[in-house]
Amino acid sequence: MRDDGGREKGGALPPVSDTQWVILGRVTGLFGVRGWVKVFSDTAPRTNIFTYPAWYLRRGEEWRPYRLVQGKPQGKGLVASLEGVDERDRAAELIGAEIAIPRERLPETGEDEYYWTDLEGLRVETLEGRDLGRIDHLFETGANDVMVVEGERQRLIPFIPDVIVEVSLARRRMVVDWDPEF
Repeated sequence: MRDDGGREKGGALPPVSDTQWVILGRVTGLFGVRGWVKVFSDTAPRTNIFTYPAWYLRRGEEWRPYRLVQGKPQGKGLVASLEGVDERDRAAELIGAEIAIPRERLPETGEDEYYWTDLEGLRVETLEGRDLGRIDHLFETGANDVMVVEGERQRLIPFIPDVIVEVSLARRRMVVDWDPEF
């Protein structure tokens, strides 16, 4: 049985094997002398990373579970305290680690809503069937999100309703109303 944070009742974190991971951010530095770490968040808004009480950190190929004790904005960044990390030297070992959660912990999306992680890797083609490449990543601008599509060349395509015609996660394909010469 699970509580609202996706933890098994009794406090144990779920096993790591055969898990599909969603990267939420990474540890970027140290904060203070009591083991707090600076965190870069890929979530929107950036403080949403703190809504997940069980984090998994990866250094190399190994994922290790950590329970978030506390997280907060600090200046222009974010800082976090993790259970079992209560001194600066221990926190220093985590610098550069990716922060992730198991995919099944993400809330369900609504119709025509997508997680960026689900769009990355989709094949993109025009209405006429011309292959433009695959979505490498997305980024935010002030006006809209933008897909970086890598093919015979790199294209920046806005992720807006006027451009996106069809998204099929099952077929790993997206159709766009986009001039391939642009």
